[in-house]
Amino acid sequence: MGHVHIIRDFPSPQEGFTRTLRIYTPDGYEEHGSRHYPVLYMQDGQNVFAHPESAVYDTWCANHALEALVSEGRLEPWLIVAVDSGPGRFREYSPWDEPRVHGQALGPLYARFLLEEVKPYVDRVYRTRQGPEWTGVMGSSLGGLISLYLGWKYPEVYGRIGALSPTVMWSARQVFEQWTEHSRQWSRIYLDAGATERIDDNGIVLNYGEATREFYTHLKHLGYHDHEVILVLDPGGQHHEKDWQRRLPFTFRWLLS
Repeated sequence: MGHVHIIRDFPSPQEGFTRTLRIYTPDGYEEHGSRHYPVLYMQDGQNVFAHPESAVYDTWCANHALEALVSEGRLEPWLIVAVDSGPGRFREYSPWDEPRVHGQALGPLYARFLLEEVKPYVDRVYRTRQGPEWTGVMGSSLGGLISLYLGWKYPEVYGRIGALSPTVMWSARQVFEQWTEHSRQWSRIYLDAGATERIDDNGIVLNYGEATREFYTHLKHLGYHDHEVILVLDPGGQHHEKDWQRRLPFTFRWLLS
């Protein structure tokens, strides 16, 4: 079994506060002292692992999903770095302003924190592989949107992007407006949502199934091929960790293989 190391009060000078990191090392990491591992960075770290110190009961159980795939020989081991969301999640995961919720975009500061603080720390302390094909980023909802932003903004760093039920309609669909060409970097982009997934947040209607399908079509029109981008529409999928947990084994198989 792998191990989840929890680092509290990790400073984010870009944002002006501290965050919690939860770093999963796979089974055998200590024994194989010369082996280097690819790394997946995940948002909402408090909900990622099956662990007694996670925030909610129904988590993604990412450690269990990955360990099962490794034991079946479907995947090689990965390090997972799960970063807890902060006190202002909407703003921290918003790459662009969202006037409907008076949301100032703090996503670019969070992106710099990951790139300038977290990744150098992980690369320094752990045995990691370098390059976009060995570095992934993943999240759900607004965590999916900021993951797409990271892959768009820094394609030379993050080559594998997992966006589950991503809020691509946020900020007047700015991700459509800004992502105007193929990155010309090594890319693998996983998109999913419930086919009819929809939430009404205080009068703000978010149609996840429809918008995610449209963003997939948008990327295809930009020249992303079938081996670079995939869309999964879950007939009964809802906006909940249990649904992302259920889809995660296939997500990992496609995205991390």
